Amino acid sequence: MTDREGEGPLKDESDALHELVLRSLDDDQAIDLVDIDLAGKTEVADHMIIASGRSTRQVAAMAQKLSERIKQDLGRPVRIEGLPAADWVLVDAGDVVVHLFRPEVRSFYNLERMWAVADAGHLNPKQRSA
Repeated sequence: MTDREGEGPLKDESDALHELVLRSLDDDQAIDLVDIDLAGKTEVADHMIIASGRSTRQVAAMAQKLSERIKQDLGRPVRIEGLPAADWVLVDAGDVVVHLFRPEVRSFYNLERMWAVADAGHLNPKQRSA
C-alpha cells in the first residue's frame, strides 16, 4: 500500500471510485453535476460531487443505484443518509462524497458556494488578487 498522495493502490482505488461515481450519475441522468476536488484540502474525502435529480423519486433511485454499483464493482461499503425523504441524499463512499438534491433544496443550501468561499480562505493574499 502507498499513501493517498502517491501513485499506487490507494490512489488507483480512489480514481476508480471517482470514475464509477461520475459514470453512474451520468447514466442516471443527473443534472448540474459539480465535481469539487478536495485532495489536500481535507481528510474527509478526495472528491465531493454535487448533483440534482428532477424529483425525489429520481434522487432516491440515483442514490440506491450508485450504492449498489459501488458495492458490486468495488466491494466498498457505502453509507446513505436522507433516503426516506430524498430531498437531499448523502452518499458517503469514503474517498468520494456525493450530495444529491432536488433543485429547490440544492439552491437553498448552496454547497458549491460554501466550498468556493472555503477555497478562497486557503489562498494567501497574493493568490486572491491574481
